[in-house]
Amino acid sequence: MKRVKITVMRMACYTDLMAQYENPMEHPCDMEVGRVFIADGWKKPEGFCDSAWDTVSPFVMTLAYGGEDIYDGWMKNKRSAMISCNDGFRPVSFLLETLEEK
Repeated sequence: MKRVKITVMRMACYTDLMAQYENPMEHPCDMEVGRVFIADGWKKPEGFCDSAWDTVSPFVMTLAYGGEDIYDGWMKNKRSAMISCNDGFRPVSFLLETLEEK
């Protein structure tokens, strides 16, 4: 099984939706643009958001087991995927990339 690099690429924040629909939260997201995680199979990397992991883990597993070309030509690099977490108020975009074995 291959390791998969997960890089936080972009974070959005929809303050209008938060003001209208979300209950106040003190610390809803710990991600930072540029932060890198390494996934080793199905194990969630330490410090990675549980909710985001629920979203990205099927793609991580596909790449970890050698899957390529997810969604038939979607990504320029066939061993990668751009996936966003499912937070409708502050979605985070993650770049997943298969790491070569040493």
